[in-house]
Amino acid sequence: MHVRDEGIGMEPGELSELFDPFVQARPSLASSPAGGGLGLGLALSKGLVELHGGTLQARSEGRGRGSEFCLTLPMMHAPASSTAVITTGKAQRSCVVLVIEDNFDGSLALSAALEHMGHRVFTAHDGKTGIATAHELKPDVVLCDIGLPDVDGYDVARALKRDERLRATHLIALSGYAQPEDHLLAAKAGFDAHLAKPLEMAELAAMLASL
Repeated sequence: MHVRDEGIGMEPGELSELFDPFVQARPSLASSPAGGGLGLGLALSKGLVELHGGTLQARSEGRGRGSEFCLTLPMMHAPASSTAVITTGKAQRSCVVLVIEDNFDGSLALSAALEHMGHRVFTAHDGKTGIATAHELKPDVVLCDIGLPDVDGYDVARALKRDERLRATHLIALSGYAQPEDHLLAAKAGFDAHLAKPLEMAELAAMLASL
């Protein structure tokens, strides 16, 4: 599938990083002075397409000459019987996932991706609310940002690990820092895994599928 516009277009250098998370057009090229958004939409779209075994590519002949996006997806044969279920891109097991993330747009994008995988998703936007929600919900998985506005993610993990009812809950830290010491701090606080931001959705999908 091809979608073409006659908008501001892109330079070759912009095409090479277009699908990187948090990348946006330079202010001089944005359609409004504020630009808007977090630069997550195309990165999320590409991740979802790749989960289905497809590709998403962008083309442009230069600034002021419009853009074209090309989406390809693999062909699927019809199921052998009417009871067969197509599960491409869906989780083999549906998990109850709590996302604790203070960035509303980031939380929304991550929740949408998880729901697309077939999981049930709940959100909290600060640590204390996240702790209270986890105690009530008893989720299978908690995805928790480290930098939260009240208590940090390490405090959240320690609080959840003290609750005997959450022994089976898998805690995954989300952080913009991914040095060995950051992984060690997360493990000491009680996290079972540590994922660096920006998230690789395929890596997260594989991690949830392995639970």
